Amino acid sequence: MSVIDWLQDRSVVHLVLLALAVLVVLSIGAAFLTRALVRRGMKAPFVIRRLNLLTQSFVDLIKRPITIAVLDEVADVIQTGHYTKNISSALVENREELVALVAEKVRNDPATRVVNRIPGYDTIVGQVSETTLRVLIEMLGDPRMDELVSDLLRNNLQQIKRAVREREHLKVGPPAPPDPVPPMARRRR
Repeated sequence: MSVIDWLQDRSVVHLVLLALAVLVVLSIGAAFLTRALVRRGMKAPFVIRRLNLLTQSFVDLIKRPITIAVLDEVADVIQTGHYTKNISSALVENREELVALVAEKVRNDPATRVVNRIPGYDTIVGQVSETTLRVLIEMLGDPRMDELVSDLLRNNLQQIKRAVREREHLKVGPPAPPDPVPPMARRRR
């Protein structure tokens, strides 16, 4: 049985997959060969450069559909989660540490230096911290918060998918540098 007979016995799908596999193997080989030649200070041969260009064109061709398919899958997975309940559970698990952390931060805040001399100050801060944490945990356990977070995630994912489809990210320049940190915030760190 010759190679031609073997190829004739294959379906179109098999032949396309075979061609893609050969292209992937050649691309990987070309990448390694190019790297070795460049490391030795040599220029890559014409055939290797053409193969690298062909590989890059192929990657550019399939990149967006794959990205969109992955985003669709991610959107489906994200919409099934109960993230606020997970946050609520973590808060309950670390309740004592959080109350102590809030009390420490309030105690060290320069704006409360006069107030922290009031008798019962630590009790008041502890009670307010407990109350705030309890209300926050109850809010996060509410199904309406799950719906809110699900809507936020869904809307953001739809915006990302639309931007990928319409190539909006290519129209935007590089991001602006971050705002400078105010001197007061630097001292607190």
